[in-house]
Amino acid sequence: MKETPLSNCERRFLLRAIEEKKRLDGRQTYDYRNIRISFGTDYGCCIVELGKTRVLGQVSCELVSPKLNRATEGILFFNLELSQMAAPAFEPGRQSDLLVKLNRLLERCLRNSKCIDTESLCVVAGEKVWQIRVDLHLFNHDGNIIDAASIAAIVALCHFRRPDVSVQGDEVTLYTPEERDPVPLSIHHMPICVSFAFFQQGTYLLVDPNEREERVMDGLLVIAMNKHREICTIQSSGGIMLLKDQVLRCSKIAGVKVAEITELILKALENDQKVRKEGGKFGFAESIANQRITAFKMEKAPIDTSDVEEKAEEIIAEAEPPSEVVSTPVLWTPGTAQIGEGVENSWGDLEDSEKEDDEGGGDQAIILDSIKMDTGVEVSGIGSQDAPIILSDSEEEEMIILEPDKNPKKIRTQTTSAKQEKAPSKKPVKRRKKKRAAN
Repeated sequence: MKETPLSNCERRFLLRAIEEKKRLDGRQTYDYRNIRISFGTDYGCCIVELGKTRVLGQVSCELVSPKLNRATEGILFFNLELSQMAAPAFEPGRQSDLLVKLNRLLERCLRNSKCIDTESLCVVAGEKVWQIRVDLHLFNHDGNIIDAASIAAIVALCHFRRPDVSVQGDEVTLYTPEERDPVPLSIHHMPICVSFAFFQQGTYLLVDPNEREERVMDGLLVIAMNKHREICTIQSSGGIMLLKDQVLRCSKIAGVKVAEITELILKALENDQKVRKEGGKFGFAESIANQRITAFKMEKAPIDTSDVEEKAEEIIAEAEPPSEVVSTPVLWTPGTAQIGEGVENSWGDLEDSEKEDDEGGGDQAIILDSIKMDTGVEVSGIGSQDAPIILSDSEEEEMIILEPDKNPKKIRTQTTSAKQEKAPSKKPVKRRKKKRAAN
């Protein structure tokens, strides 16, 4: 997967901020990001965090045959891996140009500077020597990989302990950590890389560039130096022309930064060794900050439980005895019961509104029946003499016109379809006449 390029707006914004001596994370021009060092449970394992850039360093060793031209010297091997987890642009199983450049720079910084006494790694001249392998894994990429990798490598080498050996004639005996204490490596000095990013053809300078600043920079200068201000290696990339004064100024800045980082490394190693001697907790799990899940974890407070039984007996003695009265169940309606005091259970009874609706519906039914039964007498007394009174049924509509001194005439109007209007309905009329005569 190719790296997502920056847009023109982002590029202009970053360059404009650098011209105004401002950085996205609020740092000044020569400020480093926060460095955090944590050690694992085994010797030679550490994680270095430079801001959001995280590198894991692991050192291992084994007995091998030496090189023919250097029969009395041990072997140092460095390997840096850029996993796809660190950034989507890194492809697994393929060595990119960036990876080759970083590995070469690490070897020049640590192996060619003779920071480790390789002659002390010899067990039997020409036969057995120690091979020290330093594996570096990039967990997260947020810029300035070489600085984080160099710090992780030197910290892991300082923290590493190799097994002790003894030679008796041609026999080489390797002791476990339980039999003999492991032996630390002999380290002469601690070279550390410091990166400088140049912008606008060397006009502006930044220390410890992050990932976005590396995308818009014109050139990069890496200086490897120890705390004695000895330059171990120097490398310039990007194709820009630097003046002598610029290189001298960068070397002075690198000397100050290397001294600060070396002091931080020595303090971290001292604290880890102190914790291991005292038998305290150590490892990566103990170094994780309680920020999310365990933020509300409370420390265990000591509680005195010596007189718990006495206090319990006093509380029982002072408490009132429980009542011995047993309540009898009360049966209100079939299927329900109540024990003890409480509100009367009205489940199964009709509510007042339902009772009123039932009573009102019965009255209306009685009134309608009386009107249907006595249409000839009561309706004529209630209505006026001239206005017609209309009574309706669900099946058909019947119109009765009352006139003075005349018998009432009935006119039937049907609300059915046109076919039903043509056919006269005599049966319903006969039924009504029979019902009325019976009443």
